[in-house]
Amino acid sequence: MSRLVMKFGGTSVADLERIRRVGRLVAAEVAAGHQVAVVVSAMSGKTNELVAWTDGAGAAAAGLDPSDDEYDTVVASGEQITAGLLAMTLRHMGLKARSFLGWQVPILTDDAHGRARIEDIPPAKLLAAFEAGEIAVIAGFQGVTPDGRITTLGRGGSDTSAVAIAAAVGGACDIYTDVDGVYTTDPRIEQKARKLAKISYEEMLEMASLGAKVLQTRSVELAMAQRVPVRVLSSFVEPGEAPGQGTIVCDEEEIVEKRIVSGVAYSRDEAKITLYGLPDHPGVSSSIFSRLADANVNVDMIVQSHARTAGSANMEFTVGKRDAARAVEIVKGAQAEIGFDEVAVNEDVAKVSVIGVGMRSHTGVAKTMFGALAEKGVNIQVISTSEIKISVLIDAAYTELAVRALHAAYGLDQL
Repeated sequence: MSRLVMKFGGTSVADLERIRRVGRLVAAEVAAGHQVAVVVSAMSGKTNELVAWTDGAGAAAAGLDPSDDEYDTVVASGEQITAGLLAMTLRHMGLKARSFLGWQVPILTDDAHGRARIEDIPPAKLLAAFEAGEIAVIAGFQGVTPDGRITTLGRGGSDTSAVAIAAAVGGACDIYTDVDGVYTTDPRIEQKARKLAKISYEEMLEMASLGAKVLQTRSVELAMAQRVPVRVLSSFVEPGEAPGQGTIVCDEEEIVEKRIVSGVAYSRDEAKITLYGLPDHPGVSSSIFSRLADANVNVDMIVQSHARTAGSANMEFTVGKRDAARAVEIVKGAQAEIGFDEVAVNEDVAKVSVIGVGMRSHTGVAKTMFGALAEKGVNIQVISTSEIKISVLIDAAYTELAVRALHAAYGLDQL
């Protein structure tokens, strides 16, 4: 009997009617002979509500002091509600089910509250539930430290919970969302976007990290490392309504027809920071980025060029918008020591990327990209590449135009 972990996101469990639909999808997999565990997110909007109570101005108005560990205790409660409601729903349908919170499984994590990483999931309790014929309904997004404190895994963390549990019990993982698979680009921008039947772990990882919202980046990393079979499906169907639906995330070798480019991703959550007049000698970059790393500021694209003044350089790099103010504060704090002239920040930028494993063995991918953007009058500010992707930073006003132009340039509307 095969094991299956089914994960349902916030929109899939937004109200009782949707939870009942989830119950029917779960019941169909049990009837098909699977031993099933279900990982659930909080109801749509619930986590935002809880965050507002505990973070920033909301907490200050209530007289609350910032406290990362207690923050996790509060925001993890949304998934607890969903797990209980779904378990009750399944029991009402005549199925054996029980809920598990993160500490009950247990999902063991480090103590980085708000962004914890899973270190181990002993499978004994879940395997015992399977042997007893029970459906294990597990609260996603949460875990527990070795000393018993509740942790959360960061936004989208329920995806990571599901993949980690599938790895622990030796099962496959189906991720149910409000879309019916992974598309060549965002269908809201390009109506000709096509659903992919299969996508490699590496391509999915790049797409997730570059702005595609289908799967959390860490969940794809874990699936690739543990070789967990993952399928992306829509929860807005009834059992048996759409056979063969979804997108399979798998090894590259399992994809018969490899595409040069599989998708176009974009992110508007970017800020460009420019440092002018940096001393052009060894150790300067290390000094800047060590400070940012110590403050947990993630840096993405980096480019350095010679300035007009001899012996100096200019540097540009990107961070997430929410980290922009903190990053500027950090580099300004080091200005006297490092000796650069000034710092500027631009939040009116977007990152657009093309991704495909076929780039490894085909030339001309960059030529096509730059030509398509030039034809539409889109100016490129920063470029970064990896083995299977090319990303460019552009003015945010041209995001949709760039996405559509690149989608057409690589023939993705004709798959």
